[in-house]
Amino acid sequence: MNRPLLLAATAAVAVTGITACTGSGDEPDTLRLLAYESFPDDPDGPIAQALDEFAEATGIEVEIVISNDTGTMVSSAALTAGNPEADVIWGIDNTFLSRAIDAEIFEPYEANGLDTIPDELTAMVPDFEATPVDFGDVCVNYDIAALSRADVEPPESFAALLDPEYEGRLVVQNPGMSSPGLAFLLATIATYGEAGWEDYWRGLRANDVKVANGWTDAYYGDFTRSGGDRSLVVSYGSSPPFEVMFAEEPLSEAASGVIESTCFRQVEFAGILRGTDAPENAGELVDFLISERFQREIALNLFVFPANETVELEPEFVQYATIPDDPIVIDPALIDANRTDWIERWNAAVLR
Repeated sequence: MNRPLLLAATAAVAVTGITACTGSGDEPDTLRLLAYESFPDDPDGPIAQALDEFAEATGIEVEIVISNDTGTMVSSAALTAGNPEADVIWGIDNTFLSRAIDAEIFEPYEANGLDTIPDELTAMVPDFEATPVDFGDVCVNYDIAALSRADVEPPESFAALLDPEYEGRLVVQNPGMSSPGLAFLLATIATYGEAGWEDYWRGLRANDVKVANGWTDAYYGDFTRSGGDRSLVVSYGSSPPFEVMFAEEPLSEAASGVIESTCFRQVEFAGILRGTDAPENAGELVDFLISERFQREIALNLFVFPANETVELEPEFVQYATIPDDPIVIDPALIDANRTDWIERWNAAVLR
């Protein structure tokens, strides 16, 4: 996927569909892009190469600023709303979107290129506070070899995770700190309802569920595929192709499986941070983030699906990713009305 920089500034304009300029005369020519911990920041990687082409075309340099998990990033952005630590933010998803909007961290902006994004995604932000950039599914993943060695069949449902044979095998993320952790909590609420979800979590606690702070800790620390001792992890439906395509030794098939019935649909957004000194340049960057040039790097670098429908996905990604026919969803307004209460009740059921 590493592509050499063969495009001059004029060629980059043709590819990206953005207008070459040197930015607003009163605005700084360097933007800070704030992103979550797993956002690729390799200065020689494909994401950086795409941003270099944006700089060639516009005269606007982009500096990537890495935060922690999404929940922590949103909390920090809320505390600095109006005086932000960056100009554009990447990666706020539908589980935290309403919280970010209520905290007024965004400068509303109607991006150029929204016609390439499905209506069901743009409808989530009718006032253009943020722009959909990708989507995927948070699901329970399992280590095929680890379960096989233990002579244990993969679980097929939320209910199966309570069975004694999965005791001590599952690691999840704290929903108050982690975007996938919150998505998994919401999936259990949608499945068991107000009357049953807390009892379900008490059952997971009794079955020795482990709670990690964030996705990186869980996947690269606790998951058996990464040397940990937990063969079940809350991750993504697109995690298996990552393992196949970036394995140290070639794999002919995915080493992890996905419990499709646990998948919760997650949509991520980018937006201009209110108080930026460069709102016009920041708008150009948002336009670029949904352009075909940038979006074609998303699948194999962020391992989610690009929001831009014109992007052709690599066949390996399509082959190994799980795309549920009927993912779990919850109305963002319902999440907004109940998020704090649900997390407090989760804390009481699981951590206390």
